[in-house]
Formats: sequence, C-alpha cells, structure tokens
Amino acid sequence: MTVHPSLQPAIDAWTHSIEAISELVNPLVEGEWNRATECPGWSVRDVVSHVIGFECEMLGDPRPIHSLPRDLYHVNSEFARYVEVQVDVRRCHTAPEMTSELEYTIIRRSRQLRNEKRDPETLVRSPVGEVTLSRALTTRALDVWVHEQDLRRALDQPGNLDSPGAHITRDVLLKGLPGVVAQRAKAPANSAVVFDVTGPLEFMRTVRVDADGNGKLDASVSLGPAVTISLDWETYLRLAAGRVRRTAVADKVKIDGDQPLAEAILANFAITP
Repeated sequence: MTVHPSLQPAIDAWTHSIEAISELVNPLVEGEWNRATECPGWSVRDVVSHVIGFECEMLGDPRPIHSLPRDLYHVNSEFARYVEVQVDVRRCHTAPEMTSELEYTIIRRSRQLRNEKRDPETLVRSPVGEVTLSRALTTRALDVWVHEQDLRRALDQPGNLDSPGAHITRDVLLKGLPGVVAQRAKAPANSAVVFDVTGPLEFMRTVRVDADGNGKLDASVSLGPAVTISLDWETYLRLAAGRVRRTAVADKVKIDGDQPLAEAILANFAITP
C-alpha cells in the first residue's frame, strides 16, 4: 500500500477497473477484438491499446516512433493525434499479443503503485502536461473505468456501474457541471437547474447560477428550478463522456421546465477530452 492514504482510493479504483478489463477481453476470439465501440473510430482492440499505451507512459516508457495514416477521420486535433499513436501502432497485434501486453502492463503498473512513496502534490508527467500525482491517479482511475464501460457496451456485458471507479468518475464529472450550465449553456442569472440521476449510482444535484452568471454545485433540493433533467446514470455517463448525442438517447432523458435551456445543456454536456 502507498504511504499516502489519500492516494489509495484512486489506486483501488484503477486496480478494480483494469482487472475487470483484463477479465472481459481474455476470452475474446480474434473477430471480437474488431467490434466497434462508442469511441469514434475505435474498436475493442483500439480501446485496450489506448489503456495499455497510457499506462506505459505513466511507467515512463518511451513513446512509439510511429507515423499515423492520413485517412483517420476521427483524428481532428493535436491531442487526438497524440492519443492515436499508441492505438494505431497496435492495430496489427493479434488477440494473444494484446492480452499478454495488457497483463504484463498491469503487473508492472501495480508494482509501481504499490511502491509509490511520492507526495500527492508532486508534479508528474502526463499526456496533458505536468499535473499533481493525485490528479494523475484520479484521471487514470476515471479513464480506465470509462473505457471499461465502453468495452462492456460493445461486448454486451454490462456491469460495475457502481464500482469504485464509477464513484470517482461521478465526482470528477460533477465538478464540470457548473461550467456546462452557466458558461456553455448560458443559463440565466439567479436560476437553478436540477439533475435527478437514477440507477446503480443514484444522486441529485442542483446547479445554482448567481447574479453574475457563475454556477455552483449544490446537493440540496431546489424549489422551483428553471428545469429538471432526469436520466439514468449510464446515460449521464455516455453524454458527459461524449459517447452519444442527445438525440440518440432522447427516450432516456426526461425534461421538466425550460425546454430550450435543457436542450442547450444537453448539447454541451460532454466534458471529457
């Protein structure tokens, strides 16, 4: 166990999710690795490649020297190009090669995390630049759990929607909610928007917009909100992680109140890169 207990929840969540990914993909036959996921342009193999690649970078391994093809329609930014290198370099790998590399990476990374003695505020390298160790581990827990869910949907094997990774992901996504409501959707001053989320991970949160147009997250119930948006936790995740558009899950979202405001919120709901 790490000497800093504050890091342990993220490490435990990461461990739970990455081991779940390994269990999901180990029995897959070659063709199943090519199943499409909700990540644009990515198959099951590509999602696992992404997870392996980022964990290798956290281990300090050198990045692959690899030129991307020019016809990857989903690669539309420098960050996307950065991410895609670790994915594209493994597109020719067989199922046994993928599972072997995943297992070996899990062993190496687990050993590194067990021996982690740095202060949580230590700056470490990450794909988005230098961040604190605490933030890096939280981000890895979120990323691995979200991709576990991508794989589960692609393989039709639902589960772990209330796992430790789910709780960390919920808390991170909620931090972005005031910005979605106040800055992106331009909710009016002195208004409130309620999110009523059901399912394996239930919660209700209110975003209150003050007189200056700034949003603040509140766990208390609001009387007379401008709009209440009700949806299940998996749909909330898929929207917040940019996996689907509002129109694709229209039957899973209930809106009470200001319809145009709700539509503006849902159109700007994705907050993960």
